[in-house]
Amino acid sequence: MFLNCLVALEKVTAPSFFQFKDRRYLSIMAESVSNNTGKKLVRIDVSSDTVCPWCFVGKRNLDKAIAASKDRFDFEIKWHPFFLNPSAPKEGVNKLDFYREKFGSRAEGILARMTEIFKGLGLEYNLSGLTGNTLDSHRLINFAGQQGLDKQHKLAEELFLGYFTQAKYVGDREFLLECAQKVGVEGAAKFLEDPNNGVKEVNEELEKYSAHITGVPFYVINGKQKLSGGQPPEVFQKAFEVSTK
Repeated sequence: MFLNCLVALEKVTAPSFFQFKDRRYLSIMAESVSNNTGKKLVRIDVSSDTVCPWCFVGKRNLDKAIAASKDRFDFEIKWHPFFLNPSAPKEGVNKLDFYREKFGSRAEGILARMTEIFKGLGLEYNLSGLTGNTLDSHRLINFAGQQGLDKQHKLAEELFLGYFTQAKYVGDREFLLECAQKVGVEGAAKFLEDPNNGVKEVNEELEKYSAHITGVPFYVINGKQKLSGGQPPEVFQKAFEVSTK
């Protein structure tokens, strides 16, 4: 399933934009969302996996779109789990070896492209380290969200940054706690110590937000717009506009 993350956008040259009827980022820009600001509220649900490079690309572009729109909108962002490889081993495997086994002869081209895309974001794509099961990272993200969506959003950034640029492993308890401490998540060590903590919540989130999608990142904006893939900032900005009409 990791293929969905990398290849879904590999085939997309012009990001798509669809109508979707249904249905705290709280601001890196605003500490909390207030109905007294006079701004329209944009709620964003993000389905993502912590080992998906396009999810990090999409987050960075989403942040740019929010920064460019903060004078007009308030934002509320919530992160939801998705597993690209549910059966991935908890102990982790060599990241580069996994990519080569997964993608075969296409691996080098895919990885070279990701390196260039990350470079365009001012980041160095690090292929060292381990990849593997992401359940603990999703448990922690859900736990952080209970303490504030601003902490959750910042935690997602730290997890992505460590995994993709510093060769950290998202299944490593020490790394997870380091990220939690950086963004002020309290009680993370005790929470992660029990492997059952948060599993029920993660499964509920999977069923509610990710059961009917086949790849990530996936965004639902104000319950009216859906976007998939690492969209450029202007596509997010257009979705903000349309979703608040």
